[in-house]
Amino acid sequence: MDAGSYSASSNKKQSRCPLQEQLLQRRNSRENLDRFIPNRSAMDFDYAHYMLTEAGKKGKENPAASSPSREAYRKQLAETFNMNRSRILAFKNKPPTPVEAIPNEFASVQQPKSAKPRRHIPQTCERTLDAPDIMDDYYLNLLDWGSSNVLSIALGSTVYLWDASDGATSELVSIDEENGPVTSVKWAPDGRHIAVGLNNSEVQLWDSTANRLLRTLKGGHRSRVGALDWNNHILTTGGMDGQIINNDVRIRSPIVDTYQGHDQEVCGLKWSASGQQLASGGNDNCLNIWDSSMASSNSTTQWLHRLEDHTAAVKALAWCPFQGNLLASGGGGSDRCIKFWNTHTGACLNSVDTGSQVCSLIWNKNERELLSSHGFTQNQLTLWKYPSMVKVAELTGHTSRVLFMAQSPDGCTVASAAGDETLRFWNVFGTPEVAKPAPKANPEPFAHQRQTMIR
Repeated sequence: MDAGSYSASSNKKQSRCPLQEQLLQRRNSRENLDRFIPNRSAMDFDYAHYMLTEAGKKGKENPAASSPSREAYRKQLAETFNMNRSRILAFKNKPPTPVEAIPNEFASVQQPKSAKPRRHIPQTCERTLDAPDIMDDYYLNLLDWGSSNVLSIALGSTVYLWDASDGATSELVSIDEENGPVTSVKWAPDGRHIAVGLNNSEVQLWDSTANRLLRTLKGGHRSRVGALDWNNHILTTGGMDGQIINNDVRIRSPIVDTYQGHDQEVCGLKWSASGQQLASGGNDNCLNIWDSSMASSNSTTQWLHRLEDHTAAVKALAWCPFQGNLLASGGGGSDRCIKFWNTHTGACLNSVDTGSQVCSLIWNKNERELLSSHGFTQNQLTLWKYPSMVKVAELTGHTSRVLFMAQSPDGCTVASAAGDETLRFWNVFGTPEVAKPAPKANPEPFAHQRQTMIR
């Protein structure tokens, strides 16, 4: 088990507007000024004294004595004794003379390889938005970034949409107290439709463009739905009742498969990129791998692998983008480990103790790196190099556990939301070197659904 929700502070400010950018106070304009300090070791004091006292008298004491031959002699003398310098003070040492390591006759044979420039990782977030009333609950999934570059976040009983292209904020839906609060959100692959899980065990499907409720999935779960994921037109839901349900949203009776493999709440769900395997994590400390080819509508589907190495709740799950059968999982406060699995064999490839609760995991799409978010004690984001698992950077700023992370469609920016009621944006993955062709658009999840079935 792992720590769930914390009680909200009684002195919250009611005047805060959701998803409004926090403005940092400007520092005093006289701060952070720099000074130019001469380098005494690089200065010629005799020459400096000469330039200050004698050089100004040239040609002024006896102008008539100056002649072309005398002027030519003076220039040659100045060049000989290096007196053509114009600066008196030296602010830096001269660079050393380069030494040719390879003779010229061999230079054309062996050319040194150009070193790859080191990527700069900003240590501070590039933007901070207010997220009042966000639920400080480890088992929920309240943040997602869709393929249309719109970020969704559930704050209490309301789902807000923030358009990353222009910063516009809109309200999608506000659930009444009887059915709320919102316990999970997940964009469909098309970036237009979004699933909203509720505390009353229902799941709503919305058209974000038309701001219209399409249908409500009822009767599948007996308690709140805290985990969601899409596999094309299949919406997979995980609830506090331990059940996992595949819903075909195109048909009137949507439940097509039921997975029963957790004794407690399902808090993590992730389909592989191929759509062949599903990873599920629960509060029973178990990680299950399911094969879609083994799914059965007539009986409860059996898991492919049941992995029980974690010693706390398993919420953080991330499939590797460059190796289809590689899965990373993170354990809660009593476990604190990131583990790597071969999902074809069920073997644990590596385990790393991070020292704190692992809340979320995201792979870098452009480099072999993994980003993790954590709880007590540092509430930080940690960037790891894979497979060595050497720490590349630690990003701090949140003052409470970083429960949720979402990645932008281009794979460069990561949004993080924490119990401190802030939403922060980190340019942690940089810009890809070569622009990759955009993937083909997934088919419309509701394209084959009749209008009468979504009322």
